[in-house]
Amino acid sequence: MPLNIRIEVACATPEKQWVDALEVKTGCTAQQAVALSGIADAFPGLALGGCTLGVFSKVVDGGYVLQDGDRVEIYRPLLLDPKEARRQRADKSRRR
Repeated sequence: MPLNIRIEVACATPEKQWVDALEVKTGCTAQQAVALSGIADAFPGLALGGCTLGVFSKVVDGGYVLQDGDRVEIYRPLLLDPKEARRQRADKSRRR
């Protein structure tokens, strides 16, 4: 088993997209990779504690052990529930 693996950490906001390629020790978790990535510097206003993590679009917890080639994705909290947004759009179109 290799001592190090290569991974990526990705995050996006409406204004900015960010991907960082890292080489980490085998056994590194998703949360550790986020901490090592320097994302806190790239997105100073992002509350990382409230963000959900995923690997290739599949939600994982912070303790997920990464494998070589994984991409850790940081998902921001939703600003509005999708059902509520749809209801608001429907109400708006009815008023026209």
